[in-house]
Amino acid sequence: MAKEQFRDFDATQLYCPVCRKAVPVRKRLLLVLSEGEKYDYTCIVCGTSVGDKTVTRADSHRILSR
Repeated sequence: MAKEQFRDFDATQLYCPVCRKAVPVRKRLLLVLSEGEKYDYTCIVCGTSVGDKTVTRADSHRILSR
């Protein structure tokens, strides 16, 4: 059970090159692809895109089947 606990996680803070420090981020759905969904992490201070994440369909299926 503990292995499943950290299968998927979201960033709450990332380094922003514009603000020059770790800042809180907002996650938003960017694209829905055939292999999964792509999310973008945006700095809540200046709005700069600071990272992205792709969740594959296999990962999503496992999460939804719980």
